[in-house]
Amino acid sequence: MTLSDELIWRGSIKDYTFSDVNFLNKPHKVYHGIDGSADSLTIGNLAALIVVLRLLKNGYQVFILVGGATTMIGDPSGKLEERDLKSVDEIRSNLENISKQINKIFQGEKITIVNNYDWFKDINYLDFLREVGKFFNLSDLVARDFIKQRIGDDNSGISYAEFSYTLIQGYDYWYLNKTYGVNFQVGGSDQWGNFISGANLIKRKEDKEVHGMTIPLIIDKSTGVKFGKSEAGAIWLDPLKTTPTAFYQFFINSSDDEVEYLLKAYTFLVKNQVEEIMFSHLQKPELRLAQTRLAYEVTTLVHGKKMADSAVKVSDILTNRVDLGEISDADINDIKDSIPTIKVSLNASILDILVQTNLSLSKTEARQLLKAGAISINFKKIDRENLTKEDFIKNILLIKKGKAFKDSILVILN
Repeated sequence: MTLSDELIWRGSIKDYTFSDVNFLNKPHKVYHGIDGSADSLTIGNLAALIVVLRLLKNGYQVFILVGGATTMIGDPSGKLEERDLKSVDEIRSNLENISKQINKIFQGEKITIVNNYDWFKDINYLDFLREVGKFFNLSDLVARDFIKQRIGDDNSGISYAEFSYTLIQGYDYWYLNKTYGVNFQVGGSDQWGNFISGANLIKRKEDKEVHGMTIPLIIDKSTGVKFGKSEAGAIWLDPLKTTPTAFYQFFINSSDDEVEYLLKAYTFLVKNQVEEIMFSHLQKPELRLAQTRLAYEVTTLVHGKKMADSAVKVSDILTNRVDLGEISDADINDIKDSIPTIKVSLNASILDILVQTNLSLSKTEARQLLKAGAISINFKKIDRENLTKEDFIKNILLIKKGKAFKDSILVILN
């Protein structure tokens, strides 16, 4: 299977500037840009980075651009509201963390990470207008979908700063082409307008043809929104923001109608492996074989095999596949890292525990949850308001609200 065939099979191609997908089968110098608006990447970023990693494994030379300059302005693409401006120090700190995550994902492979602040910090505004601004037609910019969407009928939706963002990203492509010979850009489909800006600028300034390709945004079918850091409930690559167990659980909870696509997009399993997994999955979908393999593969890629194995064990414990009496001290430590933990005295109030761990807003609500049978201890529903000695196994117990994995608490007897 050629690279272009593989990317098509994986659903990794949306828009592109080249006329023939065979363009992809010859290695190029490719760049992918990431902003510094948060201190961690998300699984939305991960999907694009995996495509870039596939390119690298097929001989491409990879440049990752971290946006020290562009983050100071904020990309309006795909956003309905103006972004809050970040300080230089916050952006710098964010990009340091992100760069570490990028290097981990690329598994020691040789890549070049560049920061566009390095070439923008000394650019004179008048020079930028003369050397870049004159190559952009205002009518073309206003006609772009993301600009039209932001301006809206009341003409009140976008600042001049964000309107100018696409010129800055276009300059990035020109600079990388001029300095390193980069001739290919890859990113999410919301970046298409910015890709066009870069390709057009290089064509007009240098009379060179360069190309870009966008990747379909990964959409959470349960919410209809993309996997992004600004969306509610973002799944982060930083284990301090999303624990490896919660990360694993996110993928294991994928629906049957999206798991095959996610296997293709997020793993390096080849075609016959994915087909075998899906065949087995369809025979007994209740076993969730495809989701289990997906979750393990992605967690291993991001957090390593040791943490992936731990996530599997903790998930089995918290879903009652492993008896609490069989767990080790190491397992207990892993659980502590994965869910809220509280230390209590014997006969402690369950109402107080629910409120203190934010599973309930008040004691009144907590009492209603108990009466409704929504609270369980060690997977058995209870309606009493105090813990007993018999509840504890090895001086621990699990309290759970409903069925959601995230609504679990580890209680430790003092």
